[in-house]
Amino acid sequence: MMHPTTGVLLKIGAGLIGTTLCLILFWKFWFLRDPERMIPSGDLIVSPADGRIMSIEKFDISKGETTSIPKGMFGAIETSLTEVGSAGYIISIFMSPLDVHINRSPIAGTILSQTHTPGTFHPANRWPESFLENEKNEFLIQGEHITVKVIQIAGFLARRIQSLVQTGHHVTKGERIGLINLGSQCVLILPQEHIVLNLRIGDRVSAGSSIIATIEP
Repeated sequence: MMHPTTGVLLKIGAGLIGTTLCLILFWKFWFLRDPERMIPSGDLIVSPADGRIMSIEKFDISKGETTSIPKGMFGAIETSLTEVGSAGYIISIFMSPLDVHINRSPIAGTILSQTHTPGTFHPANRWPESFLENEKNEFLIQGEHITVKVIQIAGFLARRIQSLVQTGHHVTKGERIGLINLGSQCVLILPQEHIVLNLRIGDRVSAGSSIIATIEP
């Protein structure tokens, strides 16, 4: 006869194996899914990510050439604004585990630079500025009329950002440019000039198909 404790351990083990298998299947067949998208034509900027618009902030480099963008409760990233314009918008998109995590180019253009920065912890005396700088991957894309920046930001534990394009690559609007394997935030930085925004905080967006703004040359 099986000892009661043995039976309990077997049930716990079977439960852990089942849970692990379910998580692997979710990651493989749902989290990493890559559906086709209808890319709108015209002088439009499309969303680089699936998710919800968390914030829309204005910037002016006369008040500082760099900015800190928060990620969650404790993390943040630092990024330069000067390559995009003297003034503009910082749009943050939250990506839940149920969203597609493939990122797409918001405009057609050339990848001027692609820069990956590993995450790092800062000394506690830097609080409340930030004690965690998240992993990030930045794309600077030059289009016909404007230059934009797309930033992939990894989650607290994730270190799995993947870039699908390199510096010098010409991308079409809505083309796949990267994947945040376990990440949860994508940031789009736009210039103010020639731009008319077409979104509000709280809006749901889809990468490549949702219109973020209209370009007016």
